[in-house]
This record gives sequence, structure tokens and C-alpha cells, in this order.
Amino acid sequence: MFDIKFIRDHGEKFDAGLARRGVPPKAGEILGLDEEARKYTAVLNDMQSRRNAASKAIGAAKAKGDEDEFNRLKAEVDQIKTQMPTAEAEQKKKLDQIRDILSGLPNLPADDVPQGEDEAANEEVRKWGEPRKLNSAKEHFDLGEALGQMDFEAAARMSGSRFVLLKGGLARLERAIANFMLDTHTGEFGYTECQPPLLVRDDALYGTGQLPKFAEDLFKSTGDHWLIPTAEVSLTNIVREDILAEEELPLRFTAWTPCFRSEAGAAGRDTRGMIRLHQFSKVELVSITAPDQSNAEHERMTECAETVLQKLDLAYRTMVLSTGDMGFSARKTYDIEVWLPGQAQYREISSCSNCGDFQARRMNTRCRAKGEKQTTFVHTLNGSGLAVGRTLVAIMENYQNEDGSIAVPDALNPYMGGVEKIETAVD
Repeated sequence: MFDIKFIRDHGEKFDAGLARRGVPPKAGEILGLDEEARKYTAVLNDMQSRRNAASKAIGAAKAKGDEDEFNRLKAEVDQIKTQMPTAEAEQKKKLDQIRDILSGLPNLPADDVPQGEDEAANEEVRKWGEPRKLNSAKEHFDLGEALGQMDFEAAARMSGSRFVLLKGGLARLERAIANFMLDTHTGEFGYTECQPPLLVRDDALYGTGQLPKFAEDLFKSTGDHWLIPTAEVSLTNIVREDILAEEELPLRFTAWTPCFRSEAGAAGRDTRGMIRLHQFSKVELVSITAPDQSNAEHERMTECAETVLQKLDLAYRTMVLSTGDMGFSARKTYDIEVWLPGQAQYREISSCSNCGDFQARRMNTRCRAKGEKQTTFVHTLNGSGLAVGRTLVAIMENYQNEDGSIAVPDALNPYMGGVEKIETAVD
């Protein structure tokens, strides 16, 4: 969501930002509707002033016994009362049209975001670790099915495609990964662990930008609730409609939750395995900051996510996304891509985004400096710290042995109850 005053004052800059996102100019249309809405505001203010003046004069006319003036003024007040609802309805219509347009527009990119239509224009920021080169490296689904602990067929009988059933050591390993991530982010980086709702209402998804534009990517219940596509929705909405003390910022939240996505636009992509599922788990990171803190917080959040991969000794690269590859609410995004030997390529395992005040305006969340009366919109940031299922995939492919077993990374040993290797169960 955008500040209408900014568009009035900087219409060309606004349109230039939209153009970088591949969106046609909108300032003219928005400002035309805004001018009409402001005309109705002036008309309504005039009506209100006339009604107040006439109402006051009615009392004076009655006191003087001037029946003609009393009746004239009363008729004027009645006429104004009749006209005002029509003007109010027209004003609301224009304001709703402005809101509908603004609700469908993506955030404007930061100045240092590379220009491009898609992922081909993304730029590498840094690399860490040496990609493992394994002889005859297998992909995770071949490894998991051979172990008898990753069952796509059973999941499909229950739920259809893009679901998985994990069992035994792999199920325990996924839980260990999530607990390790939570302990790292809470113990080392100061995030507050949360267990947020998995079902939310329209307003929560509107606040973070999933609604109204991306309804087809979500799952909706029969009770008018939506399953969260990411804990970003729940964690960011913790501060919905709040006025926060600036000195208490930043706030940092984390949660391990299931996530649910329809993958409406993913037909034919990653049809095998765990890379793209309807249900998966993720450890999410969310920060709420003062406006001048968000750029530094963005770098910090990305480093927190990278640290998890470093502790697991998984090679990765960090990319800054182009204007054509960023998410709807982001003004700047870093993608962290982990090396997968089975695919012999880097694949996304985390996205860390600075949304500026885009979501805060939709949630009406502000902060106030100590001793000040004026408030400002906060900035919001979110990132995966990391996607748990994809981290399981990365461990399986990077730590696979020639016999098909999976070595447990040293960092996860405390969470595995002494299990150092996942192998086929012996009857």
C-alpha cells in the first residue's frame, strides 16, 4: 500500500518505480480519482458547515417567534440531510476505487535492486563453502524411497500429488533440523519463539500482501479462514493496528510451522520430491523496525539464515533478486541458494525481504519516538531461517554415502539421540 500524498507530490517517481516492476503508469488514474474524492470532501464539509449554521439559526428564529424563518431554515437542514448520503456514497466509491488499485500494486523496488524481467537478472552477492562433488550423486527422493522412509505413494493415496509421508529416521531428522534452527535463532540471535495461529482471516493476509491479488495461491476453509502460506502472515500481524514505542524496536519473532500453498502456477515444475509441496514446514523470521533500522536489519537477518547453513556445512550462494523476480510486498530481497549434488545446481532455501512500510500501511502499524506526538509507519522484514524440508533435502544429498545411508551433520547430533547415520531399518 502507498501513501496517496507521496503519489500527489511524486507522481513521476511513483510511475518510474512501477515501471521497474513491469507495471504500467498508474499515478494519473489514481490522482484523477483522488481529485474527485477531494471534491466530494469539500462538498461534504460545506454541507456540514451550512447544516450547523442553519441548526444554530433555527433556535434563534424560534426564540424570536419568526415562524417563516424557522420553517425556511428547517427545510434547508432537511434538504442537506437528504443530500449528504448521496455525496458520502460517491466519495466512498472513489476512495474504494483508489484502494482497489493500490491494493493490487506491488511494492516499489529499492534503488540498488538490479533491473530485470526474471531470475536471469539476479546478481550473486557472495558464496560460501565448496560444492560437494559426489560420484553418482542421487537425488533426495531416490535416497529416501530406497531407505523406505520417504513415501510419496502413501501420501498421494491420502491427499493427492505434492504431499509426502516421512517415517523413521528421516522424520526424526526433519524435527531435529527445525529444533536446531529454533535454538540457533532464539539462543544466538535474540528472536522470540512463537506458536502462532495457522488459520487466519482476510485482514491478516491483506496486511502482508497475499490478498486480494494471490487468493488462488492459498487454501481457504469452509469457515472463512485461510491456511497460512507462511508464518510471516501470523508473525507480522502480531503488531497489527499497534502504535509501538520506537525505543523498543526492533522486535524479532520466529516460529516453526506447517505452511500450505496451492502452487497454482507450478504446473510441471519439481513434480517429484520435496522441493515444491502443498504442505511443508519452515522456520520463519520476522522483524519489525523503525524506518532507519530496516536496511541494517535486512543484512542481519540474511546473515542469521546463512549461519544455519554454515553450521550444517552446506555450500550456498546469496543472490540479490532483480525487479522482475521479487515478491509482491518486497522492496529488496536476498535469496539464499543451497548446493544440491543430486541436481548439480543451487536451489533456493531462503528468501529474506525488506518490505519497508508497505505492509505496515496495510496493517496500520506505527511507532512513536519517546517524547514525540507524531507517529511513523514501521518497516517489516521477513525471511526463511530456513525452509525445513528443503534443508532436509540438502542434507540428504550432501551427506549421502555410497551405500545409500545418510550421515547426520555434527551440528544435529545433540538432537538425534545418538543416531549418527540414517540407514535402512534392519528387521
